[in-house]
Amino acid sequence: MTAKLYVCNLPPDVTDTQFRDFVTNAGIQATTTCVVRERLTGIPWGFGFVDLEEGEDLQRAMSGLNGQVLQGNNVTVNAAKGQGKGFAGSTGDSGQGE
Repeated sequence: MTAKLYVCNLPPDVTDTQFRDFVTNAGIQATTTCVVRERLTGIPWGFGFVDLEEGEDLQRAMSGLNGQVLQGNNVTVNAAKGQGKGFAGSTGDSGQGE
């Protein structure tokens, strides 16, 4: 099972590609990234998730991203908790382009 990060305070107009580039430029090895959006309108909810590659250190990744600035917003990063049943709303990026 891979570790997952919860990233909040994302800018309201951030794209999946910009979010993925932000994570990659911070030196974090991610298998997937996604900006969570409202299902009907596609408007970002201000948070997203990062699935870390196998072997990536969770604490290093959290400290490497926490407090960094993305388009003027200081992001906050925590370890993601279980999603439970019925989680929806993501138009996540699987790393294959937008």
